[in-house]
Amino acid sequence: MSTDLPTPTTPAAQAASAAPQVPAQAASAPPQVATIATLARHEGQSVTLRGWLYNLRESGKLLFPIFRDGTGTIQGVAHVKSVSSVVFEALKGLTQESSVIVTGKVRADKRAHGGFELDIEDLQVVQRVPESDPYPITLKEHGVDFLMEHRHLWVRSPRQSAILRIRAEIMRAAAEYFDSNGFIRTDPPILTPAACEGTSTLFPVDYFGDPAFLTQSGQLYVEATALALGKVYSFGPTFRAEKSKTRRHLTEFWMIEPEVAFMDLDGLLELAENFLSHIVQSVLKNRASELQVIGRDPAKLEAICPPFPRLRYDEACEMLNQAHKDGHLEAPFTYGNDFGSPDETWLSSQFDRPVMVHRYPADVKAFYMEPDPADARYALCVDVLAPEGYGEIIGGSQRVSSYELLNARIEHHNLPKEAFEWYLDLRRYGSVPHSGFGMGIERAVAWICGLDHVRETIPFARTLHRIYP
Repeated sequence: MSTDLPTPTTPAAQAASAAPQVPAQAASAPPQVATIATLARHEGQSVTLRGWLYNLRESGKLLFPIFRDGTGTIQGVAHVKSVSSVVFEALKGLTQESSVIVTGKVRADKRAHGGFELDIEDLQVVQRVPESDPYPITLKEHGVDFLMEHRHLWVRSPRQSAILRIRAEIMRAAAEYFDSNGFIRTDPPILTPAACEGTSTLFPVDYFGDPAFLTQSGQLYVEATALALGKVYSFGPTFRAEKSKTRRHLTEFWMIEPEVAFMDLDGLLELAENFLSHIVQSVLKNRASELQVIGRDPAKLEAICPPFPRLRYDEACEMLNQAHKDGHLEAPFTYGNDFGSPDETWLSSQFDRPVMVHRYPADVKAFYMEPDPADARYALCVDVLAPEGYGEIIGGSQRVSSYELLNARIEHHNLPKEAFEWYLDLRRYGSVPHSGFGMGIERAVAWICGLDHVRETIPFARTLHRIYP
């Protein structure tokens, strides 16, 4: 199906079409359809844009409409004498978010956002938003609840659109890194018969009379494909039924999870830092204008390159307790616990790049993590904490490779063994050391964009009390 829209049919355009026809060889080509993001290629040329009115300012005989088209925004300029009276009045009567097809000449202007303005020549109004039912999100301030109720419209704002373009770049770069480094993408199921982690955070589903759950992670399944293909990754939605209201939690989010056969923890740490560095550098290279729109300081991202600092769990505990003594944290840290949000926030704020905290006590980590051969009280695992107080964005480990140990762990955690027989088969038949991690896309977006809450990192956030729109 063609995506071309009809050519402008305003009275100005109709008048032009009624003028005496010149010979075909002398006729000029119609303005090229362009996007705002590509206007630099068309300086001095007339182009046609398809989009919406974001704002309109009037100054005497001049109109300054701002248009958006999904790739960016640009200010147009129309003088009462530079366009027909019909076009001028049509522009003057536009309402916010009216859809338009506008033609104009691209003019460089260093003062303008993006470096260009559009000298308007013609206009077609596709749909004018009526004044009796105006667009609900105006340029004034709105509360978060109102904006989330109107998320389907809020995403049109320049800031939210820029965040979603950065999100897309992060996802593209993440897949690119693995695709270009010999990994095979394999897709695990979303419906599973058992938990990957704690059973208290599962969404149950009736699967034709049998119990099933929405996946918490594709990890167990990509372990299987890693033993078939060597280096694999999965990329898809995951679900956590945690009744959490923190700024870092969503009930539905996207995870990218690599898994590599014959890889130990040290190899996993190197993989994680190279992977994160690639993503950040791709955003800096390809989405600089979007970072500018949201006010993100690129200097804080330019430092994201290997090597990343590494801390043992014990060292991190000492830092936290010293921070408590110095008055930076309210409560002392209890050794043996997993880190909470305040702990991760403080630890990650001490570094200008992600910090890798490894070798946590095995008792606070998942059943599938390999114990440290140097001291079995610790697990060969890592949490990667983003700088500036953003906390955990990656969690990973070397996996248990022994059938006997994994079987004992399943029993110790009171997990239904019948649901894990296939997972035990991976240790029965050709088991090898292997490692992997998971990165939540939304937490990475929040950090890279410098956002206060993950609800802005995904087109339609699902949180404890929100499933609309």
